[in-house]
Amino acid sequence: MALSMEERRLLAEIEVRLTADDPRLAVRMTRLGRDRRRRIRLITAVAIVAVAAAAALAGALLAAFG
Repeated sequence: MALSMEERRLLAEIEVRLTADDPRLAVRMTRLGRDRRRRIRLITAVAIVAVAAAAALAGALLAAFG
């Protein structure tokens, strides 16, 4: 569900006020978002490598014993 222009304006205003009132919290929230995206990318990469390794192992076993 998309936000209306008024809702976007209000959220931007809240963000500006929050940053002005508590800059340390604003920095922590920004880092939290970045860290979460980084963690998701890392987990995805590890999962892809694990699936590829399992497929390679399965192929090698099928070739050897199949």
